[in-house]
Amino acid sequence: MTQELWTSVDDYISNLFVPFDPVMQEALGTSEAAGLPSISVAPNEGKLLMLLAQICGARKILEIGTLGGYSTIWLARGMASGGTLITLEASAKHAEIARINIVRADLTGVVEVRVGSALDTLPQLVAEDRGPFDLIFIDANKDNYSEYFAWALKLSRRGSLIVADNVIRDGEVLDSTNNDPRVQGIRRFNQLLADESRVRATVIQTVGRKGHDGIAIAVVVAE
Repeated sequence: MTQELWTSVDDYISNLFVPFDPVMQEALGTSEAAGLPSISVAPNEGKLLMLLAQICGARKILEIGTLGGYSTIWLARGMASGGTLITLEASAKHAEIARINIVRADLTGVVEVRVGSALDTLPQLVAEDRGPFDLIFIDANKDNYSEYFAWALKLSRRGSLIVADNVIRDGEVLDSTNNDPRVQGIRRFNQLLADESRVRATVIQTVGRKGHDGIAIAVVVAE
């Protein structure tokens, strides 16, 4: 198994299930031209996020980590009619690009981009009583995943879906001695998720154009 094969299979899947979409292509192109890191979700994972939003009938979505808004658009497209999405982004530059892409996707008035560290903006959402959210997607600073998850629980209800990306990190999560703070952050999160009695959860490891990684999916079963 090679990266070349994984990427080819991803292309095969995308050609079948994620047809060319000029809005999505322009979102990626605008992000690349602005120098944003090439770490957006793959197209097939973006469509998975859309389907998860549709499956749970999400009317209120929270995204932690906007980047250029690519995953934001996928999530918003899966929302029920009249729904709203709040996305949190630490970088003002990234948020600016995301807003351009969101406007191009005709999602103005549906998506709110908030700028600032998520550990500052998440408590604000609680104080403003903006929850509970039907779906929360975590894809930001890996060091702080455990803290994001704790706030996600505060902003959830029974039946809410919590999804977290990049939870395998090329298999590095197996190494408890790995000094990378991102790996240690994900290890803490995975253990916390497994131990949390208020959710039922699992992790699926994935391979594709983004390499070897995984996604965690949890449903809140108790408040």
